[in-house]
Amino acid sequence: MEGMRIVKKKTIVFFIYQMGAGGAARTFLNILNNIDRSRFNPILVTCDYNGSYEEYLHPDITFIKLKTKRLRSAIFPLAKLIRQVKADLVFSTIPNYNTIAIAGRVLSFTRAKNIVREAAFLGGSPKEDMKLRAYGLLYQLAAKVIALSGGVKENIINRYKINSEKIRIIYNPVDLETIEDRSTNGEIAPEHVPIFSGHEKVIITAGRLVDDKDHRTMLQAFAKVNEQIKSKLVILGEGELEKELKSFAKELGIEDRVYFAGFQKNPYVYFKQADVFALSSKREGFGHVLAEALAVGVPVVSTACKPGAIEVLAGGKYGKLSDVGDAEALAENMLEVLTLDEGKRNEMINQGLARANEFNAKTIVKQYEEVFEEMTD
Repeated sequence: MEGMRIVKKKTIVFFIYQMGAGGAARTFLNILNNIDRSRFNPILVTCDYNGSYEEYLHPDITFIKLKTKRLRSAIFPLAKLIRQVKADLVFSTIPNYNTIAIAGRVLSFTRAKNIVREAAFLGGSPKEDMKLRAYGLLYQLAAKVIALSGGVKENIINRYKINSEKIRIIYNPVDLETIEDRSTNGEIAPEHVPIFSGHEKVIITAGRLVDDKDHRTMLQAFAKVNEQIKSKLVILGEGELEKELKSFAKELGIEDRVYFAGFQKNPYVYFKQADVFALSSKREGFGHVLAEALAVGVPVVSTACKPGAIEVLAGGKYGKLSDVGDAEALAENMLEVLTLDEGKRNEMINQGLARANEFNAKTIVKQYEEVFEEMTD
C-alpha cells in the first residue's frame, strides 16, 4: 500500500560451540524460540556436534553446523557465513566462544556488530584476572556486553575493565509455558519411578558434577538431614566428579539413600515430584536452575552463592539461603522446609511462582530485542 514502510528484518547470527546440556545453550534456546520473527531473522550456528537441546528448537529457526569440531577452526567458516547471510549482528556467550565470534566478525569484513553475553562470576586469582583483562580488551571490539545479573556486571567492570555504559543487565529467560507443560505432562524414567513412591521425603538437586557445584557439601548436608528424617537425595547431572562423589556418599553411609540420576532432558517432572530443591554451588552467575525450580512450584534452599542465588532469591525472600560450604546450615534449612505445615509450604511455593514470573522468557526476550534494535538502528 502507498505510504507503508517496509521494515527489513535484522539478521542475527547466534553462535555457540554446541547446543549441549548447559545453561548457555538453554538460554539460547529460550531466546531463539521466543524472538519476534516479524522483526528478526535468527540463525543458529554451532560447531559439528549433536546437542541435547537441538530437538527443542522451533523448526522455523535456521540452524547451521560448521564443518569442524575445533573451536579455533570455526573462525574462518564463521566469517564466511557472516558475509553470506549478510548478518547485522553476531550474538554469542561464554568468553571462549565470544573470542571466536568477535574474530569471525572482524574477518568477515562486513558492517556486522558483535553483542557478547557474560553469564559467570569469573576470576579471583591473579592468573584468572589477567586472562579476564585480555578478554576485556577483546570485548572493546563488541558493540554491547550483556551481563546476566548485577553481580556479573560489577565483575565485568572490575575484572574485565569494561566501561559500565557498554554493559546492560538482562536476566536469564525462563520459558514458563514449556516448564509448566513438561513438568505436568512429562514422565519420569521408569527406573526412577520407585524413588518417588512411598512416604519418604525427596530432596532434589541439579547441576554438573564439578567442583563449583560443591556436591560434597550437599552430601554432607543430606547426611545430617537423613539422621533426623529418613529421606532420599536425587542428583541430576553428569560430570568428572561422579565416581568421587559416589565414593564420598559411601563414606558418609548414605549411598543407599542417594540416587545419581544423570542428565535428564526433562528435569522439571523430577522437580515436581520432590519436596524441596536444594543447590550447594560455590558461585553462580545467575542460578538459572533456581528460577526453574521456583517456576515448577517446589520450595527452594540454596547456598548464598554470589551473585546469582542472592539475586534470584532476593536475599532469602523467595528461598532459604546459607553460607557457601556450610553443610550444617544447609541441612537446617532443608529440615525447616521439609517440616513446614501445608499453609506455610503453599505460601512459600506461591511466592516462588510469582518470582519466577519476573524471569518469563517472553518478558526477558523483549529486553534482548530492545538491544538488538538499538545496535542496528
